[in-house]
Amino acid sequence: MSLIARHLEKNNIPTVIIGSARDIVEQCGVPRFIFSDFPLGNPVGLPYDSEMQIEITKMALTLLEEAKFPRTSIQTPYTWHTHEWRKEYMEVNESNRAILARAGEIRRARQSERKNTN
Repeated sequence: MSLIARHLEKNNIPTVIIGSARDIVEQCGVPRFIFSDFPLGNPVGLPYDSEMQIEITKMALTLLEEAKFPRTSIQTPYTWHTHEWRKEYMEVNESNRAILARAGEIRRARQSERKNTN
């Protein structure tokens, strides 16, 4: 997404990236970035929290209008509903190892199936 934003900007289409992978997005050098310290896949906030999602979207539109310098980054003031998410995020342990292994097998089988039908 970051590289697409750079391409759009090069063609005079302004962009704002809202994301959770600060190190990656900032390394790519996007013009405007809003960092949300949330698990990946949740850049505009908690699921079903429309108030938070609207506010973060408003922040993006404001940044689009008001950023004065290239590579402007800001951070949302919001936090995830639990501070434990980092500790548990993508953790593999004995309680979920078999489920995750089976999910991986299913994903690989589907990918193989798609490759063989194309």
